[in-house]
Amino acid sequence: MSSVIVISPHPDDETLGCGGTLLKHNKNNDDLYWLIITRPVEENYSKNFIQKRELEIEKVKSKYKFTKTFQLNYQSAKLDKILTSDLISDIGDVFKQINPEIIYLPFRNDIHTDHKYVFDAVLSCTKSFRYPSIRKVLIYETLSETEFAPSLTSNAFQPNCFSDISSFMEEKVEIMKVYESEMGEHPFPRSERNIKALATYRGATAGVEYAEAFMILKEIF
Repeated sequence: MSSVIVISPHPDDETLGCGGTLLKHNKNNDDLYWLIITRPVEENYSKNFIQKRELEIEKVKSKYKFTKTFQLNYQSAKLDKILTSDLISDIGDVFKQINPEIIYLPFRNDIHTDHKYVFDAVLSCTKSFRYPSIRKVLIYETLSETEFAPSLTSNAFQPNCFSDISSFMEEKVEIMKVYESEMGEHPFPRSERNIKALATYRGATAGVEYAEAFMILKEIF
């Protein structure tokens, strides 16, 4: 049994990036933790949206059966305005509480800058002499964020690890549907059709029906 944490710059990143894999961890009786970095605020969102998002988070928490969920409450799309040292400190405090062995984090070169700042802060919290429990760090891809980044060689998401989620594909889609405002009809990137299309493509690479793809940043075995 492992201690696993997924870091979401925004709620829904965890499901788009590694929802099927989280369900696999749950089936394996691993301890699952969820760290949400940002939240919507009334400056940019209606009270109704904010209340609805809180309810969505509660539903998603129950579906993944997270052991504990942490919310840092930084303002969404404003991580470039805060001290990186504060973000590093807050993430580090969470890691010290749970001693994670496996970490899932967003791709640094995603088009959303919040993902970049979260990646950099998490990376600073993976030093073995400070967080010796960490055995594996994996980067996930996020529909509408990863594929819209400039397709330069240095920025490309190049997976070298695949998780067979064939048994969990339908459940992943149903969890994603909890985030009603984030889903749309094809060709909208976050559509049921596109979520399955990406999983089909990654599955073809791995030789299974459906898969999620990752870049291994660190692994100790």
